[in-house]
Amino acid sequence: MDYKNNIGFRKASLEKLLKNIEMHENEIVDALYKDFKKPVFESVVTETRYVISELKATIKNLSKWTKPKKVLPSLFNFPSSDYIYNEPYGNVLIISPWNYPFQLALCPLIAAVAAGNKVTLKPSELTPNTSVLVAKIIRETFEVKHVVAILGDAKIAENLLKNRWDFIFFTGSVKVGKIVAKAAAEHLTPVVLELGGKNPCIVEKSANLKLSAKRIVWGKFLNAGQTCIAPDYLLVHNSIKQEFVNLLQQEINNFYSENPELSPDFARIINKDNWKRQVELLENQNIIFGGFANEDDLYLSPTLIDEPSLDSKLMQDEIFGPILPIITFQNEQDLKAIILKYEKPLSLYVFSENSEFSNRIIKQYSFGGGCVNDTIVHFSNNRLPFGGVGNSGIGAYHGKLSFDVFSHQKAIVKKATWLDIPLRYAPYSSKIKLIRKILKWF
Repeated sequence: MDYKNNIGFRKASLEKLLKNIEMHENEIVDALYKDFKKPVFESVVTETRYVISELKATIKNLSKWTKPKKVLPSLFNFPSSDYIYNEPYGNVLIISPWNYPFQLALCPLIAAVAAGNKVTLKPSELTPNTSVLVAKIIRETFEVKHVVAILGDAKIAENLLKNRWDFIFFTGSVKVGKIVAKAAAEHLTPVVLELGGKNPCIVEKSANLKLSAKRIVWGKFLNAGQTCIAPDYLLVHNSIKQEFVNLLQQEINNFYSENPELSPDFARIINKDNWKRQVELLENQNIIFGGFANEDDLYLSPTLIDEPSLDSKLMQDEIFGPILPIITFQNEQDLKAIILKYEKPLSLYVFSENSEFSNRIIKQYSFGGGCVNDTIVHFSNNRLPFGGVGNSGIGAYHGKLSFDVFSHQKAIVKKATWLDIPLRYAPYSSKIKLIRKILKWF
């Protein structure tokens, strides 16, 4: 099968994938619960229906996306017609993470197939129930030579990276991202790295405090904090700190009750190693709310930490769990000293009714993307690019941009033959004055 040029086949493959996902949706939700008690609502909104929405949009727009795009030609090439052709890279490797194991495996895969590539997917071994089901859906949908899912541990991923690929798409930690980038560099393979970082969340004194608390609690404790764009730490103006802390506590109770372990809406830590890492981060910290842990259930309650040292273990790396440090600031110099202490984050959030303040923050700091007066929701708009900068990633995707990411944009000039202007041909000596005059117009 000519995967590269048969647009109808690509579309039919994606339509079959859509049918199979919808048929298995309840199984996917069950698998996510088995893996780490992901709440049904979160599984539907952030996993299955998100993927279905992306898939439907891709199918709808595929014919338009694959057409050569005509661009304005250069006067130097007159007469000509100039085009951009989208060409698949070829053999693509996608390595997906465990925190959103269905969405972050399927969305890149959908784009890679839409662009005409052959795909090898390595799902996470930390979510075995979901990964096995992903592999099953892929087997039911695609020819093995077209798309294949390979299950296994980190050693399998390491072996896959030893092969030569035409493109690699990786979502995961900064540490592993560097390993992927190094392996790709051996063959000058282009990569997209969707990583993470310590995402600051600023609450300025003019903010709507009650609504801010609600939106921050939602964004932070969604998926038990195991979200790469979750607020990692709060920077709260000192004049509103105590009031805001009280509101955060109220909203946590409103969301999950006074005992979140019994709530059907609060997920678990993915495995014992990650649970232990989270619990160790709480050592020698001033816990002002939560801090309850149950190793047998891999449970850690929503937890607020007061004024941690910036040199503590808690503030060294991305937390990636239900722990929210709260740090006060008095002025923008305080913010600058804290935010610039860390690598460029994947997201930044600012809560303020002062638009001048918000705009200064957006312009001053480099980060992947973010929100004013909300958290996480920028991810949901497929017309916005999603990706990091610096240590938080390379490249961006979502919507049409996902198709573009898995396509090489080939430039083509179609030159007419009915006219041939001799100015460009040697000998040049008699043409230098004329070309200088012409170039002054450009």
